[in-house]
Amino acid sequence: MDQANDTNSPLAVVLLSGGLDSMVSAALAREQGFTVAALTIDYNQRHRNEIEAAREIAAHLGAVRHAILPLDLTIFGGSALTDKSISVPKQGVGADIPVTYVPARNLVFLSLTLAWAEALRAQDIFIGVNALDYSGYPDCRPEFIDSFARTARLATKAGAEGGSFTVHAPLQHLGKAEIAREAVRLGLDPAMSWSCYDPVSEGLACGTCDSCRLRRRGFAQAELNDGTRYAAEPPLEG
Repeated sequence: MDQANDTNSPLAVVLLSGGLDSMVSAALAREQGFTVAALTIDYNQRHRNEIEAAREIAAHLGAVRHAILPLDLTIFGGSALTDKSISVPKQGVGADIPVTYVPARNLVFLSLTLAWAEALRAQDIFIGVNALDYSGYPDCRPEFIDSFARTARLATKAGAEGGSFTVHAPLQHLGKAEIAREAVRLGLDPAMSWSCYDPVSEGLACGTCDSCRLRRRGFAQAELNDGTRYAAEPPLEG
């Protein structure tokens, strides 16, 4: 099967985790006129909720393809998201990089996104990182995104032959409240996305992990309905 884009609009490969930020990033790609191919990495994280959310989002946005790529990062461990012997912190967002950081995750994921983009002959990649309301992960910084775009040109056949890749991070300088407003402006249902690191058995978001706190605070600041059902009411501070 020819994997090249056969539509009149340019093709973009969107890294779609199933979280709020990746959902908004994918919708912005579509709004900008791109045909969306969505890539979800199933890295054997603590729960399946994000993967199922990614399926729903990709279908809702009309992605021409949605690839779910298995990559078992529990073999490496080193993170509360890939090693269940490490507890997900619930005390609030601190100054240090938390144990929910997955070693080099965005570097690994962007490399895989780049590989698929090159195979599809797509020149545009979208990722939903932001450097304001986040947990301090180093692979969300603008410096990293800029450096990866340069590496993409050096590491590929397409780049060696004079082509180029653009790494779009449209949420890079937005806070969670602004991202929540973008979701509503784009006609998205925030409840389609999943943010919690450590859901409880009833399928509810825990309400106290860093990601729940950041999400709840952002929607409260935006004065919008979150759409998430929480086991505990997330604090609006911390």
